[in-house]
Amino acid sequence: MTPIDSIRALPALVSPQESEAVSSGNGFGDFLKNALDETRAAQAEADRAVEQLAAGEARSLHEVMLAMEEADISMRLLVQMRNKVVDAYQEIMRMSV
Repeated sequence: MTPIDSIRALPALVSPQESEAVSSGNGFGDFLKNALDETRAAQAEADRAVEQLAAGEARSLHEVMLAMEEADISMRLLVQMRNKVVDAYQEIMRMSV
């Protein structure tokens, strides 16, 4: 197989769902928007869980801690994604044309 043939075989490696997502215009901006929405939802769920626990409603401490940790991990992931995007932008700005 020549190098050109291996490049032509790349579209066959992409699953149909991924190729539909790329062709339908779901880009990196949409991915970031979804990540923000999911993080916001996880934070809201953790806040509700803490409020319910403080109000004395029948919710176990374990479920509250799980909701809080899920929100924390989601936020950490979002911050790391932001850091990588900023680093990539700064690297592009340092390139000479």
